Amino acid sequence: MSDRKAHWENVYSTRKPDEVGWYQAYPEIPLHLIASTGVGKSAAIIDVGGGASNLVDALLENGYSDVTVLDLSAAALEASRARLDQSSNKVKWLVEDITCFIPARRYDVWHDRAVFHFLTEAADRQRYMKAARAALPPGGHLIMAAFALDGPPQCSGLDVARYSPESLQQEVGEGFALAESFGGLHITPSQGKQAYTFCRFIRK
Repeated sequence: MSDRKAHWENVYSTRKPDEVGWYQAYPEIPLHLIASTGVGKSAAIIDVGGGASNLVDALLENGYSDVTVLDLSAAALEASRARLDQSSNKVKWLVEDITCFIPARRYDVWHDRAVFHFLTEAADRQRYMKAARAALPPGGHLIMAAFALDGPPQCSGLDVARYSPESLQQEVGEGFALAESFGGLHITPSQGKQAYTFCRFIRK
């Protein structure tokens, strides 16, 4: 865990938020998936591995009022806080390793774009799902975006796992039903192409 934290602190301490490969100027697909849950604007949403992502900005702009951002990197969260300025007080910020996370509350929506595919050890994936099951009540939504089978085998200097909707469903387990899935192409700031699998599951 300490090596993992050191890696991501280094990434966010040495690179600007718009220089990392997963940067999106506007998070169109995450917003679509969150809207497709049908939850109200007061629903509790946690963005897992949200880091310096612009999703939190977009959620606040769209009227969502109960937003939590979790990331392993304190530097990443500080970049988001600085960007949001006074609006950062409307957000709950958690510096946590998702594989050690013990939720203190329940959430209506768990959103993860590009975290799960970094968990190449089965034990870490199991701990991740233990946290997700603890965080989501029946009817809660688990949104995951991971590299597709034809996506890159590495990212940020680390090996990754790649998924189809079917293999992601296997990882998530029988406690979740797949509500929707589709593929998508992300263009990195350096104009690289990354194929993603997007899934939204509902907790049974």
